[in-house]
Amino acid sequence: MTTNLVLTVIGDDEPGLVESLAQTINDNSGNWLESSMSQLAGKFAGILRVSIADEKADRLIQELKGLSTPLTLVIEKVDEPDTLSPPQTIELNLVGNDRPGIIREISAALASLSVNVEQLNTECVPAPMSGAALFKAKASLKVPTELALEDLQSRLEQLADDLIVEIELA
Repeated sequence: MTTNLVLTVIGDDEPGLVESLAQTINDNSGNWLESSMSQLAGKFAGILRVSIADEKADRLIQELKGLSTPLTLVIEKVDEPDTLSPPQTIELNLVGNDRPGIIREISAALASLSVNVEQLNTECVPAPMSGAALFKAKASLKVPTELALEDLQSRLEQLADDLIVEIELA
C-alpha cells in the first residue's frame, strides 16, 4: 500500500530549494506526483503531492522536516479521492477592472452551488489603453454532476454584470 502526502512549502526564494525537496523525496523512494510552485514577492511558495510506501512515509516526513534549507513545511497524509462519480471539470476566465472583493464574490457564488475551485491563478496587469489595474483570474472548477452547466453559467453571468467583469466558461 502507498501513502499520499500533500506538502505546502514557503521560504525565502533561493536556488536549490526544489532540488533539496526532490532529493529528499527521491532518497526515501518517494514519487513526486504533481505540484504547483511560484515565486511571489521574493518568497518561494508551493504545494505538491508525493506517494510513498506506507512503511517509509514517517521517515520521509521526518527527513523533510529536518531539511537544512529555510523552508516552512506543512505535511498532511491524505487518502486517494473517491472517483466513482467524477465531477465535470471546466475552466473559468475572468477579466475586469481591479477592485477589492472580486474573488470573494465569485468564490461565494461557486460555493453556494457546491462547485469546488481546484486551481486558481490571478494577476493584476496594466490595461492596454488606460494603464489602470486590470484583474485577471483563471480557475479550474469541479462541478457536481447534478448541477446543470446552464445554471452555473446563468449565476456567473448575473454576477459578472454586478461586478462589471467578463466571465467565460470553457
